[in-house]
Amino acid sequence: MGTGKLVVGVTGASGAIYAQRFLIHAAEQFDQVYLTLSPQAIDVAMTELGRAPSKANFDTLEWLGERFSNIHLLDDRDFFTPPASGSFRHDGMVIVPCSMGTAGRIANGISNDLLTRAADVCLKERRPLVIVPREMPWNLIHLRNMTALAEAGATVLPASPAWYSRPKSFEDLADTVVARILQCLGVEQKIVRQWMAEDSV
Repeated sequence: MGTGKLVVGVTGASGAIYAQRFLIHAAEQFDQVYLTLSPQAIDVAMTELGRAPSKANFDTLEWLGERFSNIHLLDDRDFFTPPASGSFRHDGMVIVPCSMGTAGRIANGISNDLLTRAADVCLKERRPLVIVPREMPWNLIHLRNMTALAEAGATVLPASPAWYSRPKSFEDLADTVVARILQCLGVEQKIVRQWMAEDSV
């Protein structure tokens, strides 16, 4: 386990494996992970992975394959919780995967749940906000929203897995995106080797 606090939002966009793999690695890198899930995120996880977290009896064992006591599930409708306030100091927020609806609301300053409010806090407090959209193709509205998010200070990191590490499983492939998310947060990850780094020394 590492140091620091991280806020993670998971929406109902396709790509539940990205959230699953990211949370496993984030729990090893951060002291505390504050998690908010949209109702659709749970449905998508069950559809794509065959297993999903339960809000009523939250336990990471079934969903992530390991029990992480430092992952705390927050009520997505509760604004009286730490990430909803700028006075709560943390190391950033990741939304993985991020639906285009969620991205659009954040881009236009609409905080209608804890996830979008926590993202708005990151932007106003100039804290790292990494948005991982998983959608294709993008229409003009999507493109303009992503531009607005980038201009406001967010990092837009599309879930575009890399192949140069020759991934051998879906988990390996998803981890190529997870590794880049961690790098954007300033974490020295060892999940995927840096391109040509060993050959340049």
